[in-house]
Amino acid sequence: MILKKSSVGIIQFLLALAFMYFGYMKLTASPLHVENFTEVYGYGKIIMYGVGAVEVTSAIGLLIGFWKKGFVPISSGSLAVLMVGATSTHLMVGQGFEIAMKPFIFFVLNVVIFLVSTSESIED
Repeated sequence: MILKKSSVGIIQFLLALAFMYFGYMKLTASPLHVENFTEVYGYGKIIMYGVGAVEVTSAIGLLIGFWKKGFVPISSGSLAVLMVGATSTHLMVGQGFEIAMKPFIFFVLNVVIFLVSTSESIED
């Protein structure tokens, strides 16, 4: 897998923005997220806040990773694990693969960032 550094950087930046937004919506108790976490998924608000905190923290880590490379694998790895949980949650509650596709795509993108950040061979 050969990716240009600029492509990886763009994906990393867009992931950071996306998860900053997703986490913010959970941490501010957006009515949609509260309803989903409590009524649809059956997890409760504390899990929603925890997920939001991991999303925001990892998004910040992805941004710091532009200067301190060690933050990238930890942040992208955390988000990849979180997206496995999100994908399986959507499938377990019967929402179907159409709904589960978004977290699955974010999982794949985070895995790409993780693999590239832990690899020594990135084409310039």
